[in-house]
Amino acid sequence: MPAVGNSVARKDGIGKATGAARYADDISFPGMIHGRTIRSTVPKGVIKSIKLDFDTTGFTIVDYRDVPAKNAVDLMSQDQPFLVEKEVRHMAEPILLLAHENRETLNAAKVIIEYEEQEPLFDPEKSSESFKTIDIVKGDVEAGLASADLIIEGTYRTGHQEHVYIEPNGVIAVPEESGIAIHGSVQCPFYVIKALRCLLGSAHPNVRVIQTETGGGFGGKEEYPSMIAGHAVLLAIKSGRPVKIIYDRTEDMVATTKRHPSIVRHRTGVMRDGRIVAMDIDVLMDGGAYVTLSPTVLSRGCIHAAGPYRCENTRIHGRAVFTNTPPNGAFRGFGAPQTLFAVEAHVDRVAAAVGMDPVEFRRLNALRPGDITATGQTLKEDSSALMVLDEAVKRTDFHRKYREYKGTNRAIGLSLFFHGAGFTGAGELNLKSRARIDLTPTGVRIAVGSTEIGQGTRTMHAQIVTDALGIPYESVEVMQPDTSKVADSGPTVASRTCMVVGKILEECAYEMKEKLGGLSPADYYRKNGELSVERMYTPPDWIKWDDAAYRGDAYATFGWGCDVAELTIDPDTYEVRIDKLTAVQEFGRPIHPALARGQIEGGTAQGLGYALIENVVMKNGAMANAQLTNYVIPTTLDIGEIDVVMMENPYPGGPFGAKGLGELPMDGPAPAVVNALRHYGLDIREIPATPERISTSAAA
Repeated sequence: MPAVGNSVARKDGIGKATGAARYADDISFPGMIHGRTIRSTVPKGVIKSIKLDFDTTGFTIVDYRDVPAKNAVDLMSQDQPFLVEKEVRHMAEPILLLAHENRETLNAAKVIIEYEEQEPLFDPEKSSESFKTIDIVKGDVEAGLASADLIIEGTYRTGHQEHVYIEPNGVIAVPEESGIAIHGSVQCPFYVIKALRCLLGSAHPNVRVIQTETGGGFGGKEEYPSMIAGHAVLLAIKSGRPVKIIYDRTEDMVATTKRHPSIVRHRTGVMRDGRIVAMDIDVLMDGGAYVTLSPTVLSRGCIHAAGPYRCENTRIHGRAVFTNTPPNGAFRGFGAPQTLFAVEAHVDRVAAAVGMDPVEFRRLNALRPGDITATGQTLKEDSSALMVLDEAVKRTDFHRKYREYKGTNRAIGLSLFFHGAGFTGAGELNLKSRARIDLTPTGVRIAVGSTEIGQGTRTMHAQIVTDALGIPYESVEVMQPDTSKVADSGPTVASRTCMVVGKILEECAYEMKEKLGGLSPADYYRKNGELSVERMYTPPDWIKWDDAAYRGDAYATFGWGCDVAELTIDPDTYEVRIDKLTAVQEFGRPIHPALARGQIEGGTAQGLGYALIENVVMKNGAMANAQLTNYVIPTTLDIGEIDVVMMENPYPGGPFGAKGLGELPMDGPAPAVVNALRHYGLDIREIPATPERISTSAAA
């Protein structure tokens, strides 16, 4: 029986089920001390004085003067300091580091910081500092709008969203004879290496990062672990001892990155027969106080902003701007959930304006193979907008319910969406990702930097190698990522771990099979000893991308989805109950059906939280509800039935036809829910659609 296409046992299943898996806080080292971060308590100002109001005996104390090389987190920019020198730009910004062997003594230490406070900026619409500006232009928008029978305008807003991974951020920095090792809950180990090399310079050249078992990431452990790792390393260097820093839930929620809030404005020209002839879109994202990953979040958001629709005349203008709030960063979907929410909520309004059924309007305007996207990309045969739309409508009996729910407290709505797999444009070419397979005495070992954060990376990669090499699944091991031992396969982001890294592993396996010459791995090893095969990813040669003009082939392929939300609304309290969410998703081919289903169910639940209840309350530039008692996430009682349909339209450039899946399920639930509320008669243009927000809409 082949491994690919079957739900084989997870490689990490037994360890997690029995408790044998070791997370960062499970690990100790001889002589280890504990670290703590002292943070700013104002959103903007200048530090006037710092007073250590405690007995400093036994403490290690670090400030910016202890940085060996450059006091900057090296990511897309080097604007964010590891430790504030003078100027505070957001609440909870790191200023001082303390370490002590006793946690109670450490947490009792009192530090008094005096500031010269300044007026903060919290409103992104008033910001004049742009981290990134993007313009995508296709055709002549003004001429298209002038020719339209109707022009429909709308503004759509989304708030912050907190990742709420089950395990907060945590790392341990360990001085070694040859250098420094960082053990931690990280999503992208080689990002941490890059940041630490900038921080430490030539004084500490030998640094390695070992990923411990990681309890979820959702993008929140993509860039932030570089910060906490830097703090632990600075304390370890000064103390000469291993240092563990583990955030509690409140510190994690207050200090780390979140999903970018957005304001998206649409102006759509449409003919009375329903054809979209012009789309003029403005995207504004709140980047917070530092750049982090805002340029690429904005990039993906803008590329997806026109939705899965054909339009000859499209203009998308995007900005990610500065505010005095904690920096925002990567979050599952990476900008697309914000802009796809806007376009899908808007499309329902456009359909209503021309008197068309929302399904027929989408069917008329949906992208098809051979169509050209806003960036000028010609879609291939694996484009599946109509496939997923038709299946979702048929499976849910959408039209009957759409008629019958009118005038009741029930409602139904849908969303059509797509998501580019892999890095944008020339991103995969520039990454030069590598993967390696090593022969062992009993089989093979996969050595890649891709991390297991709950989504099934180890299992899925092992399945691909198993079938490509033609050996038993049980004989394939997967090495825990250690940057000194594994190939740099690029970050575990952008729906690329299966499609891109899996493809490299598939090619490595085919090459190794040829080199084995018909022998089993064990027989070859006994006869010839060690053997390794390492390869680099080669993107399709047809991809052409102009980053300056934002024109060309944005992604090698897209995943496609259609969500149908069925709701019950309490007419008195405006509480929304999800009765059923049907998620039809096409992502090439499921390597592991059970894991794929889990990804869709999990992403759908996260999307429903984004739509209805996950409300980050900001007060004076900081998250005011930074605990799970009042930042509410959906439980099984809140999400109703999720009906998952996995459709196949294989992508030739993916392993066994697979595309990326991880982010796609996040894109559809929010607009499907809001469109169902519109079917009920509630014009919601901002999420989360809390009962308070819905009641305001109803009153208006």
